[in-house]
Amino acid sequence: MPIEVEALQELAEAYSNRQPQEILQLALEKYSPDLGISFSGAEDVILVDMAVKAGGRFRVFSLDTGRLHAETYQYLERVREHYGISVEVFFPQPEAVERLVREKGLYSFYRDGHKECCGIRKVEPLRRALQQLDAWVAGQRRDQSPSTRSHIPVFEVDTAFSTPEHEIVKFNPLANWSSKQVWDYIRSNNVPYNPLHGRGFISIGCEPCTRPVLPGQHEREGRWWWEDQTQKECGLHAGNLRPA
Repeated sequence: MPIEVEALQELAEAYSNRQPQEILQLALEKYSPDLGISFSGAEDVILVDMAVKAGGRFRVFSLDTGRLHAETYQYLERVREHYGISVEVFFPQPEAVERLVREKGLYSFYRDGHKECCGIRKVEPLRRALQQLDAWVAGQRRDQSPSTRSHIPVFEVDTAFSTPEHEIVKFNPLANWSSKQVWDYIRSNNVPYNPLHGRGFISIGCEPCTRPVLPGQHEREGRWWWEDQTQKECGLHAGNLRPA
């Protein structure tokens, strides 16, 4: 049975220091089969690995913006084959993309900021994906961005995508993990990973908006590098931006 809203915050506090596998197991117990794991083609693949090992029914979905690296497309297929799972791919609405490109060109985000493009290519497809689910799992960690992710809970009602008719719960099993813990898990469990990680890309998004980071830089500095660090979210995780 899904978690009652009244009990959600109390239960989240009880799970606040649990291991990712325990948080993911709770998600599977309460929301399977209407649970989706968001797979971006980066290190959140470990959530897929953990869920496959836990068993239970779940869905894996990814957002194809049409601007991903070639290596990411190849990697998505590798993960599908490695785990023997279906990866549901959601694309942006063609009419919206065509209108944006016709009116503003292919690289308007360098001038106008990335929000409009991300809204069309990422946020709207995610909204469609979540209409089919009661809960979803994301690979966010608090250490990824001190400016925008330092307060994310292990799970909560997703106020950004819930509606009065359809409440959605969002799980962040990796919230407490560091990058080192993620990579220790990947190596010790032989989890496939995007080859771009070996070329200095730590946080991987669309090709025009992602670049390798330099030694000493934070991992999100390679995303939308022309913008202020407090703006390094695309709208998929709108609930991150909250007072301390």
